[in-house]
Amino acid sequence: MSSGFQYAARAGVDQVPGVASPARIYDYWLGGKDNFEVDRAVAAKVQAAIPHAAEAAHQNRAFLGRAVTYLTRQGIRQFLDIGSGLPTRRNVHEIAQGVKDGCRVVYVDYDPVAISHARALLATKPGEVTVVEGDLRDPGPILVGAAQLLDFSEPVAVLLLAVLHFVRDEEDPYTAAGMLKDAMAPGSAMAISHITADGIGTEQSLAAQQAYQGASAPAVPRAKAEVTRFFDGLTLAIPGVTDIADWPAPPGKPEEPALPLSLYGGVGLKS
Repeated sequence: MSSGFQYAARAGVDQVPGVASPARIYDYWLGGKDNFEVDRAVAAKVQAAIPHAAEAAHQNRAFLGRAVTYLTRQGIRQFLDIGSGLPTRRNVHEIAQGVKDGCRVVYVDYDPVAISHARALLATKPGEVTVVEGDLRDPGPILVGAAQLLDFSEPVAVLLLAVLHFVRDEEDPYTAAGMLKDAMAPGSAMAISHITADGIGTEQSLAAQQAYQGASAPAVPRAKAEVTRFFDGLTLAIPGVTDIADWPAPPGKPEEPALPLSLYGGVGLKS
């Protein structure tokens, strides 16, 4: 699903209607109905600072579609979607299986509400799709749970879309990403999208971060070099780490309105 802007900071927090959830904020921006007034209030504060925030969420969703399509066409048939959030339209399994029958997908999230929604949605896909409750900060249990469906001796695409920016520096997101890369067989890939302040003013960025302080997970924008570091040890697919709207997979310019740079994205391949 990889909705993005969605990772829960602490177990159970996103169940509480009085605490805004990044998952539900993202759901609201995508036009979903699984959100509360508290989520819409935080979304409004973010949009007051960054007026194109909702459009950026849609761009992230479009990047997901292009990245999964690209990776499926590269021959990958297994996907591990960490921080998948609430189910929405054109989820990862729908995209991948639309390209090639038989693709297997494991969705991972911390939010019990997202897990419950996903399990209800995917009940008709046994053997092809499953859901694992897990925290990106602790990849070990995620890999154990995912191995019930995925074969890590074969290529797997690890999707970290709009989730790493909810892991603070002191929580060591680079080690978490490294553990996932170590588990990937040759021929695997990692797709990442990540918010940045590079395309907006400092005041706008700080205001948006302040808005997220009232939610269950703070947002940490990172510069291009910091995002690129997550791909260490992998070979970046052309055009490398770039504005997600400019990541052409499949080839061709995405038909999306030009927006200020909001998220970097890229796909790294393991040789």
